[in-house]
Amino acid sequence: MSEQQIDTDAAEAVEAEGQAGQPEGFEDAEHAEAASDAEAPPVVLPEDLPARVEAALMTSDRGMTAARAAEALGLRGAADAVEEAIHELNEAYTRTGRSFRIEKVAGAWQVVTLPKFAGVLDGLKRAKHDNKLSASQIETLAIVAYKQPVLRADIEAIRGSASGEVLRHLMDKHLVKIVGRAEELGRPMLYGTTKQFLEVFGLGSLKDLPEVDQLRPVV
Repeated sequence: MSEQQIDTDAAEAVEAEGQAGQPEGFEDAEHAEAASDAEAPPVVLPEDLPARVEAALMTSDRGMTAARAAEALGLRGAADAVEEAIHELNEAYTRTGRSFRIEKVAGAWQVVTLPKFAGVLDGLKRAKHDNKLSASQIETLAIVAYKQPVLRADIEAIRGSASGEVLRHLMDKHLVKIVGRAEELGRPMLYGTTKQFLEVFGLGSLKDLPEVDQLRPVV
């Protein structure tokens, strides 16, 4: 037997031994995995991806990672494309002089206001705090809302305490207004709620106020 024949027989034996050592189904699984990879459709990026990323970050109440944003947009696996879109958005914000940009905070992307506009936010926070109603104001406002047009004397009779100062504060907040005068001695003023009252409490009209029975505790 020639040396060439011996080498050929040895190579065939090694190949056969290698195939015999593979677990059953190994070759089929390998082919199936390859076929699966080949069949997976590529991620198609929409032309307006930056706008979609912007919408997602603007409406989210917390930061989002690029991967999470991509998944939310139905583009799983396109985290790199999302980050590129964020880069494009920031360039556009800088170019157009916007008051905000998208920054990574604690590993997640979120829309933040530029530091030089901090004073504006402080003013809004103070205004929001000033618009908070005290317990006595809420109580008085509820009486006016359900009893209007109502006299100050009637409000005080229900509350059991003076309400002039409370009514003044509610009028300063544009929640209560004078709607007329009563046809009785002294022509005292009648109070009612304003359009802003409806806006603040999300009511279409006074008819949308809850029924009094609905406000009573269930025994």
